[in-house]
Amino acid sequence: MPDDSLQPDPDDDLVARARNGDTRAFDALILKYGEKLYGLVYNMTSHKEDTHDLLQDIFAKAYHSLPRFRGQSSFYTWIYQIAVNMTLNFLKKRKRRSGMSLNDLDASFQDDPALVDASHLANPEKQSKLHELQKRLNEAMLSLSEAHRTVVTMFDIQGIPHAEIARILKVSEGTVRSRLHYAHLHLQSKLQDYWE
Repeated sequence: MPDDSLQPDPDDDLVARARNGDTRAFDALILKYGEKLYGLVYNMTSHKEDTHDLLQDIFAKAYHSLPRFRGQSSFYTWIYQIAVNMTLNFLKKRKRRSGMSLNDLDASFQDDPALVDASHLANPEKQSKLHELQKRLNEAMLSLSEAHRTVVTMFDIQGIPHAEIARILKVSEGTVRSRLHYAHLHLQSKLQDYWE
């Protein structure tokens, strides 16, 4: 994880070339961060098709906004801010449109190689328990507010440090820690009976 305050941005060369119209340089940035951004957006939306659509929009916005990128943060932080903001806006629109129910969850998550340990596929009992746990985790995540789900996704799933999350979300580290604390308590209460 890059630290904006201590090191030069390792993406400076690629960003400079992309700004000058080198699409291969921008493709290299997408390859570098695409998987992490996919995980971020997917864990916030719980929907594979929405994630793919959002990623297309995020990359398009980032590419068109590159001339306005002033390098005050790392490229990584900047594109994460774009991804988080666009995903939160999408979730607000989706909520207004229909109010997502738990039945809208992406059933394909059980086939997502990024989320499933293939060694469990040969054991039907383990597979069933894993499926139930994934379903319960997904339901518990969706019961969090968008702000709390975002910090849990970024910290617990993406492994982004508190300070970086604070920069991306433009809130204090104390706010990030507070949201995480509340979210963890909430998730523990939702999943408590599963572990008993």
